[in-house]
Amino acid sequence: MSMTIYDISKKAGVSIATVSRVLNGSSNVSPATRKKVNDVIEQYDYTPNAYARGMGLGSLKTVGILCADCSDLFLAKAVYYLQQELQAQGYEALLCCTGYNLDVKKNYLNLILSKKVDGIVLVGSNFIADTEAENKYIMDASAQVPIMLLNAAFDYPNVYSILCDDQGTMTEVTNKFLDADCTDIIYLYNSLSYSGRKKMKGFKAALNNRGINADKRMFFFEGKSDDVNAVADFVQEIADKGVKFNGVVCAEDTMALGAMKYAMRNDIKVPEELEIIGYNDSILCECCTPEITSVDNRLETQTHQLVATLVGVLSGEEMPARTIFSGRIVERKTTSFVE
Repeated sequence: MSMTIYDISKKAGVSIATVSRVLNGSSNVSPATRKKVNDVIEQYDYTPNAYARGMGLGSLKTVGILCADCSDLFLAKAVYYLQQELQAQGYEALLCCTGYNLDVKKNYLNLILSKKVDGIVLVGSNFIADTEAENKYIMDASAQVPIMLLNAAFDYPNVYSILCDDQGTMTEVTNKFLDADCTDIIYLYNSLSYSGRKKMKGFKAALNNRGINADKRMFFFEGKSDDVNAVADFVQEIADKGVKFNGVVCAEDTMALGAMKYAMRNDIKVPEELEIIGYNDSILCECCTPEITSVDNRLETQTHQLVATLVGVLSGEEMPARTIFSGRIVERKTTSFVE
């Protein structure tokens, strides 16, 4: 029987962090607990794997990073921040760009595991699916190394989630529109990832609380969000169908750019006649006129916390399984009501 540190923790009835402290020779373990863990290790002839070595028994000081699409501005910036934070802690990073196909993600995760990394970071919310079957490859990997999720959450042993409160932040954003009597708003989105679903729920909650039918105000764009002209065409189609709107809430900054282009084509004044807000606070927001109001989802803070959590786990410390940061509205020139 091939044992993992997760199996040892279950059979000994202690946390993974406690097992790691025993493996690491830490004095911060009671004699009774140490004996209980060592008895299980001896009984099952357990040999520490790469994760256990990461507790101080010859760590390779290497972390795997999986990212679906490094051409995406948000994901590319996240990878940059992560590599900088890891290097500052003495760790090297191995990066794989997986795409969005589940089988390909599984293959890359297994490839990274074969490199005997100390931990794995999954960048972006698209790695977390709705069903246990689709998430099983992450659950299996967590028995070997700590799994760190950036901008997503999944409750499972040895999985650590660091994310922005996208749902609460989107509710706050939408309420800002509604409080300023900008009630004819529409929501543009193009993703049903973990983060995408949270943003959508936040928008719906705000409208439904005001007695507004949110389902008729939400529009899913099936193309690539960085195709700004296609997004502008999509907004034009919404308007041509007779939908009246004086505000556009966007799930991504690139979609906000598309809404801006729609306004320019139709000589619509922003923000006097149309209020627009994006999400992620990317450099794109400052590359047009007027500059776009957006939401800062605290990406740099998230990556700093993720690496700090990972280093703590690898040192045998008890670390929080989930850390959530609130987003921050960054007002520029496409809205007139944000304080």
